Amino acid sequence: MFYDGLKLKYCQLKPRPVKSPPVLSLAGIRIILLIILAITLRGSGYRAGRLFALSCFIVFIVDSLTVSLYNVSMRDASFFLHPDSQWQRRYEALRAIFVERQPPAVVARQFNYSPAYMRLLAHQFRHGKTDLAEPAPEDRSNRRQISAEVRGKIIVWRKQQLSAGEIAQLLSEDGVEVSVRTVERVLAEEGFPKLPRRTRLKIGLTVKNTKVPAKAERIELAELGGSQWESAGAGVFLFAPFLAQFNLERIVTALPGTKSLTAANYFLSLLALKLLGTERLSHVGDHAFDPGLGLFTGLNVLPKSTALSTYGYSLDAGHTEGLQKAFVEEASALGLYRKEVINLDFHTVPHFGDESVLEKHWAGARNKVMKGVLTLFAQDADSKLIVYTAADIQRREADGQVLDFLAFWKEINPRSFSTLVFDSKFTTYENLVELDIMEINFITLRRRGKNLIKQAEALGPWKRVQIPHAKRKYANPLVHDSLITLRGYHGPIRQIVMRDNGREQPAFLITNDLESPVELVIGNYARRWRVENGIAEAVKFFHLNALSSPILIKVQLDVITTMIADTLYWMLAQKLRGFEECDAPKLYRHYIRGGATVAVNNGQVTVTYPKRAHNPALRAVPWDKLPTTIPGCPGAKLKLVFK
Repeated sequence: MFYDGLKLKYCQLKPRPVKSPPVLSLAGIRIILLIILAITLRGSGYRAGRLFALSCFIVFIVDSLTVSLYNVSMRDASFFLHPDSQWQRRYEALRAIFVERQPPAVVARQFNYSPAYMRLLAHQFRHGKTDLAEPAPEDRSNRRQISAEVRGKIIVWRKQQLSAGEIAQLLSEDGVEVSVRTVERVLAEEGFPKLPRRTRLKIGLTVKNTKVPAKAERIELAELGGSQWESAGAGVFLFAPFLAQFNLERIVTALPGTKSLTAANYFLSLLALKLLGTERLSHVGDHAFDPGLGLFTGLNVLPKSTALSTYGYSLDAGHTEGLQKAFVEEASALGLYRKEVINLDFHTVPHFGDESVLEKHWAGARNKVMKGVLTLFAQDADSKLIVYTAADIQRREADGQVLDFLAFWKEINPRSFSTLVFDSKFTTYENLVELDIMEINFITLRRRGKNLIKQAEALGPWKRVQIPHAKRKYANPLVHDSLITLRGYHGPIRQIVMRDNGREQPAFLITNDLESPVELVIGNYARRWRVENGIAEAVKFFHLNALSSPILIKVQLDVITTMIADTLYWMLAQKLRGFEECDAPKLYRHYIRGGATVAVNNGQVTVTYPKRAHNPALRAVPWDKLPTTIPGCPGAKLKLVFK
């Protein structure tokens, strides 16, 4: 249509009607002359007069025929030079400007337009805002004819409170191109009133014109029969057989639920984000439209970041301690921990907020003291699994954390490990006495000074030993083994001084294990670096340093979910031939990352993974010997298919 939206003042000029040129003016004059001549010669008997009148009559006939022929011959030219309809006048005027290159002022005079209107018409034509199509005749309707099938769809969708624009879009997706105006006309014919004006939120759009995710709700598997989705986070279903080996209800017993979601829903949502390497809860929006990932948690979609964050703030120390204790008990019952040697280490999660009241702690990775949250990790040295975490630690409480760990572990198994390994600044000599009284072996470094280094130069004899570590670069250090006394420690303690170990200064190991071979003591302490590697992995993949909040209890929840996710990755790695020693980032890259098709039929959830280079390793896993249930969906049977 002609663009009527720009009704500017200077262009509101009505076109003047075009006058048709006189075509019979010459013939009319000749008729008048002949009439006068005939009256003059009336009654005359002269033959000459009659002849003259006859000749004039012949001339009149000839002139009339000439004018008639001229009118007929010029009718087509007048159609273009003097058009009657407005659309044709605009067309001829634009053609004169753009094809014949005539000045706009001349064209405006020719077609009886004002120069301002002519400039506006040319501007609109350049920008595609002028419709030069011939309008439909008045006696013929130009409306789109709507079939009964399309009309029925429009009625059904309007009953679902969809707008005319949304209905037109749905019809377009079905292959029926209908304008919004046509949909509005059909709705009016069917007696539907216009929808009241709705906010963007009611329409389902955010301020940035993006779709609003659905509200997280619990689902019933029977209602999903025949459903199928493409899920970008379907890799988490690979952990379902391992998670099903735990008693999920017992693990989440200590956690509270809400009116709409259970504790298991919240726990599985937080765990799923950890398994996918999601950096922060605010990034849950990346998975907000993934029903497959929601199915893993027993929901239609994952809860929004506000819901997850609010739930984290609702927990207290009793909730997190109960969660950790229940999980460690379950893992211990499954035989995941070998529990012979436990590595202990602190880690400072840095915080860069200006308004926080967090204390300053030593951050070894940054080699400086900085504001942050002091966390503790206890690792099983053989399996490299984290068996205990703590985040609500203040600086004055750091020295006593080893005793807190023992108190926690004794509730699970009074006597299940033989040796604790930790750094020199982990605790005090007084606490070492407590460990010795409880008959707990420990290996740690002695705090060395200049005098201690000078004394080491006079020691002898030295013995070269071999540390049984295949990948150790300095596997044959020189050692001096002796018994010494320390201020603040009761009785003698064993000291092992080690040189040629890749360090400029000798290392001083102290232990209350007086019977184990020196090679075993050194080897057990050398494996303490595994806990540092585990912490580095937690920082790199599980984003441990992405501090969720300066509220320590919420940090504790994040650390515990990191421990559980790390355990599940380890359990998966043990089933992958050739990948038993792989860390979580590599497993995620090869197996977890990437989408899959999730289908639900007759109570069975089938997850079909596309072709990938590492699928043969997944097909070799004895999935039929593992649980086939999904912890978040009781009663559902899981089937994994690898193309």
